[in-house]
Amino acid sequence: MVNAIEHDALAAGNAVMHGFFTREGGVSDGLYASLNCGYGSNDDTQAVRENRQRAAAAFGRTADDLCTAYQIHGDHVVTVESAWRHAEAPRADALVSNTPGVVLGILTADCAPVLLADGGNRVIGALHAGWRGALGGILEAGVAGMQRLGARAATIRAVIGPAIGPDSYEVGPEFSAPFLAHDAAAEDFFRPAAREGHYLFDLPGYVARRLGALGLADVARIGRDTYAEESEFFSYRRNIQRGKQDYGRLLAAIALAG
Repeated sequence: MVNAIEHDALAAGNAVMHGFFTREGGVSDGLYASLNCGYGSNDDTQAVRENRQRAAAAFGRTADDLCTAYQIHGDHVVTVESAWRHAEAPRADALVSNTPGVVLGILTADCAPVLLADGGNRVIGALHAGWRGALGGILEAGVAGMQRLGARAATIRAVIGPAIGPDSYEVGPEFSAPFLAHDAAAEDFFRPAAREGHYLFDLPGYVARRLGALGLADVARIGRDTYAEESEFFSYRRNIQRGKQDYGRLLAAIALAG
């Protein structure tokens, strides 16, 4: 049975359904065990489709209603009016919609998935925030995309899902430079690692800071570490460090009820 983590910030009221799915409850095996929802992996295509079907069923929908993009670590936003076939997936890192019946999905394996909703104005969003996207403006672009559909910043609630945690994300000495060039206060999200000259980066904290600056009603965090919690989550970095060349993808999804 699939396991989806919810947060009260989005669960309040009946306007929105959402979930940050763990790796449990699917049919894939090996590196992808078991709820791998990413067609971009080398997993069996039919297994991925069945996994997506199981996740979509948690929303009372089918795999054909689940929209995910070809994520490119950029700042492009797509407004979703109807579902598309996998082969037609747009290149984007933010999906926004005010259309009932479609499920917006983000795929991650250490990057931060962000689900957003303005329940009163019935607008939802799903953002893929790796360090490049977060630095490059995907969070601001996604919120702006929701506003174009009638959402108001002051009534948008956001939840940052499971991602690589601040105790697990070691980076090199050059990594912080573009963050500090953008905003000197980003220094708050770097602390020395055990290895000399290296740092630990707080990606969820940085994402929360950028979202908080937009005046949203709430910015919450699930607070789970994909790298450290192997039984629950896929992790790109964990697999790469073990010499594996591929990895499963976690699904975070949101839909308007009704």
